Amino acid sequence: MPKLRGEAFWRETLRSAHYVVAPMVDQSELAWRLLSRRHGAQLCYTPMLHAQVFLRDANYRRENLYGEACPEDRPLIVQFCANDPEVFVQAALLAQDYCDAIDLNLGCPQMIAKRGHYGAFLQEEWDLLQRMILLANEKLSVPITCKIRVFPDIDKTVKYAQMLEKAGCQLLTVHGRTKEQKGPLAGVASWEHIQAVRKAVNIPVFANGNIQCLSDVEECIRKTGVHGVMSAEGNLHNPALFEGRNPLVWEMAEEYLEIVRKYPCPLSYVRAHLFKLWHHTLQVYQQLREELAKVKTLEGIVDVNRELKLRCQEEIANQKEGEKPKEGLPFFHWICQPYIRPGPKERCRENGDSGTEKGVRGKRALEEEEDGNSELLSKNKQKKKLRNPNKSFDPSLKPKYAKCDQCGNPKGNKCVFNMCRGCCKKRAFKEVADCPGHGLLFKTKYEKSLSWQHSQRGIQTPEISQRGDAEVGETAVLKEAGDNTG
Repeated sequence: MPKLRGEAFWRETLRSAHYVVAPMVDQSELAWRLLSRRHGAQLCYTPMLHAQVFLRDANYRRENLYGEACPEDRPLIVQFCANDPEVFVQAALLAQDYCDAIDLNLGCPQMIAKRGHYGAFLQEEWDLLQRMILLANEKLSVPITCKIRVFPDIDKTVKYAQMLEKAGCQLLTVHGRTKEQKGPLAGVASWEHIQAVRKAVNIPVFANGNIQCLSDVEECIRKTGVHGVMSAEGNLHNPALFEGRNPLVWEMAEEYLEIVRKYPCPLSYVRAHLFKLWHHTLQVYQQLREELAKVKTLEGIVDVNRELKLRCQEEIANQKEGEKPKEGLPFFHWICQPYIRPGPKERCRENGDSGTEKGVRGKRALEEEEDGNSELLSKNKQKKKLRNPNKSFDPSLKPKYAKCDQCGNPKGNKCVFNMCRGCCKKRAFKEVADCPGHGLLFKTKYEKSLSWQHSQRGIQTPEISQRGDAEVGETAVLKEAGDNTG
């Protein structure tokens, strides 16, 4: 059967999906995808998978894709991050029988993506992206799709999208934020950019950004003309978003936990989902928040969930007529609802003042005065600062590492090839060379083995030695031929 493309792929394979659950690291696992599908989601993505690791590690493949086969979990798109055409395609070939399309992540803005040289940090390398998509489009039996972030300039964003379409991309998801817009600096996504891309390309387009409820989905489709809308954070706080409902939190939590019993996943994933679902309630019951963070078993999480439910039901029973939600929330805290991320200048007091004398600091931002300057520190950096008050997080003071000539990772300072250890090992093996800087002694060991062979020939009897010489000589010729071709 020929591979479907563009509109035909969206209509037939993806069943004209309008409501899409985003790829989310450690969050869009099978159990969560199934819950989302039960409540209106029509298409789901796997969490982002590392192509290099997927290619070399059978356990990683089994844990993230092979062991999760489920007929209900279709249509499904598998997302990879990669920066090498061959590696990307080889990994995709191993995954294509378990999904309906392969997606290339060009939207991750996190620091780990910058260090690994993937995601949104490839958006200036158009030649590389063209080669990756062209090769994937040629070799794969399923379509290739891309998820991107926009440039500040609309015209450049449009040209970027057109380049990807020309290379062979069959569906494009556009997140209407730049790679600098993340965390407390996320701001509002630009639907204007998305609309411009939709008008400029002839393949299906999904929009991503500013989606907190079903009315946002409908407005986005109306304003931009996209084929579908993708939700990430909105879906995590309300998995019934695409149904247009705001259910009781414990209903969604209990249903999710039942699915997890059937399709197990790491406990850290389950805990993270309950923190999202119960986000507003956990600001009220700080002690239960701490208990949820500490439990070590699924049953322990179930118990905390049950206690949260009982506390909320007790609150409902004692509720006065005409009472309104507190903290400016649209609904009472026990109802699934959006979470509005605080801006960079706002004090995040969402944890409240209970349980501590001075109050609990906000989740992602804290303003600290250092030498008269205000510096935004993440929660993790705050902890490091407490342990070491002299620690500086100024990027200009960080040591600069020279890059490997082959892959871009930090190279060994004493490497004779100016490479990282992995690339150096491959080259030294191929060329039968030494690299003392990495402790690789292929040449030395090979010379020692030849010397040993010569010494063994000297102690053999003449008759045996003559026959042995022929065999050793023959072996040496074969080895030399193998080394030359390998």
